[in-house]
Amino acid sequence: MKNLMKLNVLIFILVVGNVLPMSAQKKVDADVIPYRRSSLHTIMIETDAVFTDEADVLLNEMVMSSYKIAPFPSKYNDHRLPITNFRALDFMSKEAIKEAKKENKSKEKGNKQRGKDVKFLIAIDKFIDEGDVARQMVGKWFNRQEDGAFDMSVIHDRGSYDATQMEAQIASGSIRGLTSLKDAGEELIKNTFVVINKMSFVKNEPIALIIKETAYAVASGLPDMARMITEAAANATYLATKDGYSVWTVSFLYQLEWNDDIANEFYMNMWMDKSSIDEERKNLFETSDIFKLNYLGYEKAKSLVLIGVGKETHEIIQVATIRNVDKVYTKLQKSHEVFKTKTPVYSVDPIVAKIGMKEGISGGDKFDVLEMVYNQKTGLTEYKVVTTIKADKKFIWDNRYNMEGAESSDKSKLNGTQFKGKKVMAGMLLRQVK
Repeated sequence: MKNLMKLNVLIFILVVGNVLPMSAQKKVDADVIPYRRSSLHTIMIETDAVFTDEADVLLNEMVMSSYKIAPFPSKYNDHRLPITNFRALDFMSKEAIKEAKKENKSKEKGNKQRGKDVKFLIAIDKFIDEGDVARQMVGKWFNRQEDGAFDMSVIHDRGSYDATQMEAQIASGSIRGLTSLKDAGEELIKNTFVVINKMSFVKNEPIALIIKETAYAVASGLPDMARMITEAAANATYLATKDGYSVWTVSFLYQLEWNDDIANEFYMNMWMDKSSIDEERKNLFETSDIFKLNYLGYEKAKSLVLIGVGKETHEIIQVATIRNVDKVYTKLQKSHEVFKTKTPVYSVDPIVAKIGMKEGISGGDKFDVLEMVYNQKTGLTEYKVVTTIKADKKFIWDNRYNMEGAESSDKSKLNGTQFKGKKVMAGMLLRQVK
């Protein structure tokens, strides 16, 4: 049985194209172990301060600046394009907003979105369309050059496929049935996402006061005892929420559409390398409408910011902003299975992986342990669930962002989160269970 497990690990290592010494089975370098990550492009919507006095405008600018220096999520391949931010107002029209709000009202109860979010979705869709974002993302996958030439270098680097062999297969014109190209499409290109983040920085007191006054208005029509209880609860809520500011993040998730039909159209009619520059193929790629981003949904997160607690204002805002972005990414992963990341096991005695509070891990969270296998019948990569393990509540790694820029603020000397379980080997992958 032990020899069989060793063989499985060796197969996994060979599949991803990097031969590690067998002594590395109990511990691996989690920062360099090759595994196929999803790819991500992140964009920020620039917005004005909710309140327009000078102090609030300055604080809002600090939030925007903090987002721009946030570390890129390390569990994804960096697929960012040159344009990483835009102003929503530049992509909104009154007519489009009116029509979208009307359509939103007609949706079934439970599927509606706030009017404010609908406005931003309009701006996002227009930005994506006018900026040709989907086509640019496909172009980046194939390292497209100014003359229109493609190559497989990016796919090779991220998936350890044989780039020369793949290019030869494309050149042969026999696209259908070429499993390495299909596997790369399923494993890499299909798992390409765009997250568009909208940040807001608001005073808590005005909002808390509105909530209190609304509760008072409702209470005014109640019997005396009920009115007194409602007003007391409103007062308590107001006192608990009025201090400081809040950073709000709304993140909209999109996925690049990639399927057999798109792949065949691309490889058969648009692909060309340096040795076969063709103006017609170049124009076809640049004018085709087959490349799209599909909207999956959105999530929100909020963080309290208390100014004047022993640190500089910009430091407090920076930490709160970046941690809030991490929080909303975690919510997106939990609500969208396809967006979940995989994390390699770093060591097995104890079982440790380089994830923690930044990813929203808490004691008792369950993770499937995946083994990457090659299906000889289909020629495709598959992930087999070997076992399930749980995060140990005594050893949760605090890897949240801090002012030093490091991902770890943990003073307990932990270098990852520990898990309870068996049948795990270093290099296997973890994926959180719902």
